Amino acid sequence: MTENSQQPQPAPTTELPTQYTPAEVEGQLYERWVERGYFEADAKSDKPPYTVVIPPPNVTGSLHLGHAFEHTLIDALTRRKRMQGHETLWQPGMDHAGIATQNVVERELGKEGKSRHDLGREAFVERVWQWKAESGGQISGQMRRLGDGVAWSRERFTMDEGLSQAVQTIFKRLYDDELIYRAERIINWCPRCLTAISDIEVEYQDDDGELVSMKYGEGDETIVVATTRAETMLGDTAVAVHPEDERYKHLVGKLIKLPLTGRSIPVVADEHVDPEFGTGAVKVTPAHDPNDFEIGQRHNLPAIAVMDEHAVITAHGPFQGLDRLEARSAIVAALRAEGRIVAEKRPYIHSVGHCSRCKTTIEPRLSMQWWVKVGPLAKAAGDAVRDGRVTIHPQEMEKRYFDWVDNLHDWCISRQLWWGHRIPVWYGPAGEVVCVGPDEEPPSGEGWHQDPDVLDTWFSSGLWPFSTLGWPEQTESLAKFYPNSVLVTGYDILFFWVARMMMFGLYAMDGTPPFHTIALHGMVRDQNGKKMSKSFGNVVNPLDWMDKYGSDALRFTLARGANPGVDVPIGEDWVQGSRNFANKIWNATRFALMNGATVQGPLPDASKMSSTDRWILSRLNSVVAEVDAYYEDYQFAKLSDALFHFAWDEVFDWYVELSKTTFQAGGEAAEVSQRVLGEVLDVTLRLLHPVVPFVTETLWTTLTGGESVVIAEWPTDSGFRDADAEREIETLQSVITEVRRFRADQGLQPGQRVPARLTLAGSALAAHEAAVRQLLRLQPEGDAFTATATLPVAGVEVALDLSGVIDFAAERKRLAKDLAAAEKEKAQANAKLGNEAFLAKAPDQVVDKIRGRLAKADEDIARITAQLEKLPEA
Repeated sequence: MTENSQQPQPAPTTELPTQYTPAEVEGQLYERWVERGYFEADAKSDKPPYTVVIPPPNVTGSLHLGHAFEHTLIDALTRRKRMQGHETLWQPGMDHAGIATQNVVERELGKEGKSRHDLGREAFVERVWQWKAESGGQISGQMRRLGDGVAWSRERFTMDEGLSQAVQTIFKRLYDDELIYRAERIINWCPRCLTAISDIEVEYQDDDGELVSMKYGEGDETIVVATTRAETMLGDTAVAVHPEDERYKHLVGKLIKLPLTGRSIPVVADEHVDPEFGTGAVKVTPAHDPNDFEIGQRHNLPAIAVMDEHAVITAHGPFQGLDRLEARSAIVAALRAEGRIVAEKRPYIHSVGHCSRCKTTIEPRLSMQWWVKVGPLAKAAGDAVRDGRVTIHPQEMEKRYFDWVDNLHDWCISRQLWWGHRIPVWYGPAGEVVCVGPDEEPPSGEGWHQDPDVLDTWFSSGLWPFSTLGWPEQTESLAKFYPNSVLVTGYDILFFWVARMMMFGLYAMDGTPPFHTIALHGMVRDQNGKKMSKSFGNVVNPLDWMDKYGSDALRFTLARGANPGVDVPIGEDWVQGSRNFANKIWNATRFALMNGATVQGPLPDASKMSSTDRWILSRLNSVVAEVDAYYEDYQFAKLSDALFHFAWDEVFDWYVELSKTTFQAGGEAAEVSQRVLGEVLDVTLRLLHPVVPFVTETLWTTLTGGESVVIAEWPTDSGFRDADAEREIETLQSVITEVRRFRADQGLQPGQRVPARLTLAGSALAAHEAAVRQLLRLQPEGDAFTATATLPVAGVEVALDLSGVIDFAAERKRLAKDLAAAEKEKAQANAKLGNEAFLAKAPDQVVDKIRGRLAKADEDIARITAQLEKLPEA
C-alpha cells in the first residue's frame, strides 16, 4: 500500500520487553538521533526546503507547558516534512531577554550587597555573560527531554556576534532611511526596572483606586476636575474643556489658580475633551499623560516633570521626596484642608497599566527616547497578508492582525539598561550625532561618547528569521532556507513578535516576507479552562508529567487539544490517558510480533486477502489521506484524534481481535494476515511518529529492522479502497456490539460462555463465524439447546440459551424493582416541574437539575422495558 512495503527490509528482531518504560528509552534515543545528525540541515542539498524558527525562549527561562505545547506542534510538522523528503531546518536559539536577564543578575548582586553601579557597566555586562555561561539556557536540556528535533549545530543567541552585526546593520539602514529618530515623548516608564517599555509590554488590569474631584480657581472662575492620580496635579499646566461647552466658554483663555503650587494655568478649548464625561473639564499634565501631551503640543503648553525615575516627587514644596503613592494621599489631604475636594469615590475600580516583567504600576513619563517610524513598515506588513503573500491561520485571526498593524504608533526602541544591544549612535562635543554601521569605526576623541541605552529585546528578535541564517551576509543558508515555511506561535504574541518580524523581514529582504504562513495557536489552560498562574496554584511543571508518564504522553495530550487559535485545557487525567495509549500501542505491537506480523516482501494480492484484511487496508489508506489533509490545515487535534481512534479502535480492538482465529488456524490465510498486520503497524507507527516519537521509534525499528523512523518515508495514500469489505466489517461490528450490549444488560460476565446458534447462512458474515464466537464467548449449540433469547441484528440472527446462566424469575424481579424506582423518579420530577409556584421560586440551576433527573428516568424506563421484553418467561 506504500512505497515502503515494496522495498526489501532486513529481518527484524521480534523481542520487546513486556512493559514500555519511557525513562529507559527516551534519553538514549534522543542522543542517538542527535549523534546521527538526523535533525541537521544542509544548505547545499537539492531537496526542497522546509524551515521553521523556534520562538526563541528567554535565556532566563525554563520549559513550561506553553513551550511544551508549541514545541510539540513544531516538532510534529518538521518530523513529517523530514519524512516527506524535505531538507528540514528547525532553527533553535534563545533570546537575551534584556530586562528579565538584567533583573536576575541584579538580584544576585543584591545578595552580595552590591548594585550594578558598584561594578560599572563593562564589569556588569561581563557578569551577565558569566551568568549565562553558568546558569542560563537550562531550557535547552529540557527541550531534549521533550524530543525537539532542532538543528543544534545552528543554535543561535540574540547577542551572538553575527546577530549583533545584523542588529547594527538594520539600525543603520533604518536610520539612514529616516525610519529611526530620537524625540522627547511620553513613554511607559517602569519605576522598578528603571526603563522605558513599549505599549505591548504593558499589561492592563482592574485596580482598586480612588477618584477625586477637586476645585481649581477662585470665586466665579472655578472649575472642577477629577483624577485618579492626584499627585500629578503638581505638574498641571492647563485645564481643557470642549470648545462648544457653554458652561465654560467664559473661562476659555483665562488664567485660574492651581492649588498648592502658587502657579496660575490657562483654560484651553480642545476637541479631545468629552463634555458628557464627568464635569466636562480635564486637568492637563503634558509631562505625565500621553493624551495630555498631545493637548500640550496643540496649545504650546509647557511640560513640567514632577517625578524622577523612581516615581518620587521632585516638585518643590512639602511633597518633595515622597513616593508617588505617599504623595497622592498627602496632596488629597492638603486639598481637603483648603476645602477644594468636591467629591471622593473609594473604591474606584479602573484599568491600570503594569510592567509585564515585574508587575509594577507603569508611570507615563516625558522622556527623550529612540523611536521607529512604523507607518511605512506597518503598511507593508499589512499588504503582505492582504495580497496573499502571507496566510494567517486560522483566517479569523486576520482581523486582530489588521487591527494592530493598521493602527500602530511609533515604536519606542530604547531601553535604559546595560544588558542588550547598545544603540550604535555617538554624540560629539559640538552636538554632533553619528550613527555607526557594523563596518565603520566610531568617532573618537575628547567629548565623544556612545548613547548609553540599549535596544528593546523585540528589536533583535524581530530579525530572527533571517539573522539566524547569516544576514546581512548572503549565505548559502539564507538563500536556501529563507523565507520560513511557517511560523507557529501563540496568538498572544501576534503583536509583540509577529508584527515586528513582518516589518523587518519585508524591509531587509527586499519585500520578501519572513514566512509563507502564520499558524496561530491558543494558550494552555488548566482542565477547567482557567489561566495557569502561580497565584491560582494551578501551574504545572511539564517535567513532572514527563517523569511520571513519559514525554510521548505529554506530547500526545497537548497535540490532541490543539485546535487552531483556541486555548487548550489540560489535566493530569488526560496525560495518564495518553500514557495508556502509548502502552496500548506497545502491547498491540508486541502481540503482533509474537504472532508473526511482518513487513518482509510485497503485500499479497487483494484476491488472496480476507475481507477483514481488505477492510483494514482500505481504512488505513483513508486515514493516511485524512491525516495529510489535517496536517496541511494545521488541525493537530483532529489528526491526533483520527490516529487515536484508528489505532486503538480499528487496528487494535477490531483487526487484531478478528485476526486471532486466523493466526490460530495457520496456513496461507494466516501468512497473508501476518503481512497485512505488519503493513498496517508499519504505516500506523510512521503516521504516529511526529507526535509520539519515542515509543514509535522503538516499535518501528523492532518491527521493520529499519535504521530509524525519523528518516523513514512518510506514508502515502495508494488509492486502495474496498467499499464492500468496509460495509461487511461494519455489519460484523454492529452484530458483535449489539450482542455484547445484550450480554452486559443481562449481567453476564465478559468471559462467561453461553451456548448460541448463529444463523449466518447466505450472509457475508458466514466466513466470520469462528471470530464472532470467539469475540462473544459463544459456545456451539448442544443437544439440549433452548433459544431463550433471539437477537435479529443486521440481517442475521443470534439465538442464545441463557437457561443455565440466568435465573429468569430473579432477573425479572430485579428489573421490575428497578423499573418501579425509575417510574417513581419520573413521577416526582413531573410533579415538581408541573408546580407553577415551585418553578417561580426555584433557582434556574435547581430546575435544570430536575429536568435532568426526568430525562434520566425516561432513559432508564426505556432501557429496563427493553430488557424485560427480551427476557423469556420464567
